[in-house]
Amino acid sequence: MYDVVVIGAGIIGTSIARELSKYEAKVLVLEKANDIANGTTMANSAIVHSGYDPVPGTKKAEFNVKGNLMYPQICKELDVPFKSIGSITIALTDEDVETLNELEERSKINGVPVQRLTREEILEREPNVNKEVKAGLLAPTAGIVGPWELAIACMENAMENGVELVLNNKVEEIEKTETGFRITTNEGIYEAKVVINCAGVYADELNAKVHGEEFAIKPKSGEYFVLDKRSGNIVNSVIFPCPAKKSKGVLVIPTVHGNTLLGPTSTPIEDKEGNETTKEGLDYVRDQVGRMVENIPFGNVIRSFTGLRATADRGDFIIEESKKCPGFINVAGIESPGLTAAPAIALEVEGLVKGILNDLKPNKNFNPYRNRVIHFEELPVEEKGEIIKENPQYGNIICRCEKITEGEIVDCIHRKGGATTVKGVKKRVRPGTGRCQGGFCEPRVVEILARELGKNMDEIVYDGPESRILIGRTKK
Repeated sequence: MYDVVVIGAGIIGTSIARELSKYEAKVLVLEKANDIANGTTMANSAIVHSGYDPVPGTKKAEFNVKGNLMYPQICKELDVPFKSIGSITIALTDEDVETLNELEERSKINGVPVQRLTREEILEREPNVNKEVKAGLLAPTAGIVGPWELAIACMENAMENGVELVLNNKVEEIEKTETGFRITTNEGIYEAKVVINCAGVYADELNAKVHGEEFAIKPKSGEYFVLDKRSGNIVNSVIFPCPAKKSKGVLVIPTVHGNTLLGPTSTPIEDKEGNETTKEGLDYVRDQVGRMVENIPFGNVIRSFTGLRATADRGDFIIEESKKCPGFINVAGIESPGLTAAPAIALEVEGLVKGILNDLKPNKNFNPYRNRVIHFEELPVEEKGEIIKENPQYGNIICRCEKITEGEIVDCIHRKGGATTVKGVKKRVRPGTGRCQGGFCEPRVVEILARELGKNMDEIVYDGPESRILIGRTKK
């Protein structure tokens, strides 16, 4: 019997797991995919929003503002890339200027500092912005982060502090029992006193299994371009258009690793696995960003992708214990600004769990710091030399685009919740994210995975259990 089972290992589930690892509780995270952070967390805008935009009084506003303040310390503890670069919402029309006025008033209610910028001030900061810009709103506390890196780090730290993780376990049934819940997956049966539903776009279906308060998740797809880092600093801050009712609009976003993201669209869809890109969607992104920012080198696009957002029919985050099914906590509809809100949502859920399990005691051995991650390329020359002397694998470059070493790949495989797939390695230490997209380094990554996991090379998959890369030898 577990004290708590968390269903879903995205940024919300892993943040909650880490928070609960601060207590002497038996906690399990169940994930249907083959790795941590394989859903929405893997495909989003990677922005730490300041919090001026959400409607005052909503959970989105409350947890956005609280979460934003928590990011610098959490990313320091977990050794995750985070940069506080600010965001600028630009006005290109007189109507946009009126929207800026409304956002400025909203920022005061939400308690978020902003600064009004003139056309000249914007162009001094951002010379590639459309020269017809009329005004802008700077939010200096906005930032950017590695979202899947953060979720992986949260899970790793939670496991270091006693939390368990089980992958490839899709929940099929949840039954209320006298002592809590019986959870049946495709792989086994688990029992828990408390269940936390962090199932993303499937949260409504999971909730329906226990007949909780009804809500529906209607996914929206967001399509993006990724520009090669050789494109340089197209913008220095996150550039927003004035928001529309259906979304924050199409953005230009620097990333923590030096690339630029363009997107997303916001298209309601029915298919909860619908992550394909479309010509119409990408053409729309190209058109919209071209109105805001000049000189975008579309010839440097190295990838396009689609992410899904879990939009709830209530119009706000759902963070509550079910009254119909006590002990079952829904954390659902966590669309933007969910990434920013995640640390604060975890604290809120921690409070709900403590209210149900009254005898939780602090984990005296809790360590908030993750074991050091060596980012070899970022080190001074002298330190690189010392590390290579200690471990020669750090002197062997596997990914030439991103300059990732064999030592970094081996390390990410052997950590708690470590990589077991090509995509898993890519998410953790980035071989395959550069200009060639794995064209040169992927075979070497397969070799290293096979060697370190004690498997044959044809057993190594790209992502899911059936995504085979090799099917056999061509020569003996």
